[in-house]
Amino acid sequence: MNVDRRASLVGFTLAALVLAVVGWLVGPGRVADAIARANPPALAAVFGVATLWLTAWGLALRTVLGGLGATVRGHVAVLVFAAATFANNVTPFGQAGGEPVAALFISRTANTEYETSLAAIASVDSLNFVPSIGLAAAGIAYFSTRLTFGSRLRVAALAVGALALAVPVLAVAGWRYRYRVERVVIRAVTPVVRAVSRVVPGRSAPGQSAVRGRVEGFFAAIERVSGNRRRLAVALGLSATGWLCLATSLWLSLVALDAAVAYPVVLVVVPVGAIAGITPLPGGLGGVETVIIALLVALGVAADTAAAAVVIHRVGTYLLPTAVGGGVAGVLGSDRLGA
Repeated sequence: MNVDRRASLVGFTLAALVLAVVGWLVGPGRVADAIARANPPALAAVFGVATLWLTAWGLALRTVLGGLGATVRGHVAVLVFAAATFANNVTPFGQAGGEPVAALFISRTANTEYETSLAAIASVDSLNFVPSIGLAAAGIAYFSTRLTFGSRLRVAALAVGALALAVPVLAVAGWRYRYRVERVVIRAVTPVVRAVSRVVPGRSAPGQSAVRGRVEGFFAAIERVSGNRRRLAVALGLSATGWLCLATSLWLSLVALDAAVAYPVVLVVVPVGAIAGITPLPGGLGGVETVIIALLVALGVAADTAAAAVVIHRVGTYLLPTAVGGGVAGVLGSDRLGA
């Protein structure tokens, strides 16, 4: 498993500093007291919906792989997705940093070419943006009829609006000019791959035709995924189910602390918080928590209660899949998991 340990160590150090500052501002003692008073059944429900989230997105991966001709059992797909989540959670820049490692796990499990596996996980991550924007937009619409927007909510609304405009525009442009994009990628990747190959023992530098074949295989797989509308619809449905589970996890975390909020609130807070996952922090650790706490406080939740709820929510949706995925990644790093 090729994870840049130095980059991950720097990322976790930065995340620890961010969390320390947030904890100091809120008061760690008050947060711990709030968690100690949490309702046990609600806590158990948080872990239940977190498991459902992981299952839904794992099945979305299975659906996409099926469209690429790779047959993987449902429980295996969920475990492999957990390993992919582990890779994202220990690598800076979230999915952008963890996808190459996740693709390796998928290729070993599904017996597919690496480019096909990379296209599969990239497709799933891209599809996951669509429902999040829709749910956040619905929540913002709810807010507009109920609340006067403060500065933080205004920023959240602008972020959702910008994504709602940018994602479809980029998707259409990327698809329309996909062959041009492919040529640009080939020109950019070829010298990098050849330079890396020259310094890696036992590896010979591939020719441009070999690199072109790999890149063309990746784009061909992307086309196959986008061309199967039925599987695309199923994958989007599973993605939306996963987002609802993530939102429910945060909502139940607040319920456990007797601080229930209107459900549309979490439909906005969770996707906007996920944007912090693109920061150079492993899995957005530190950044995601800060954004969610700030938004909850802006909506009237006490700072210590908001911080405690986010701790509970992230234990279920960050630590749990990281622990499970780490175990699966250890198996995949040394052997193959039967499909």
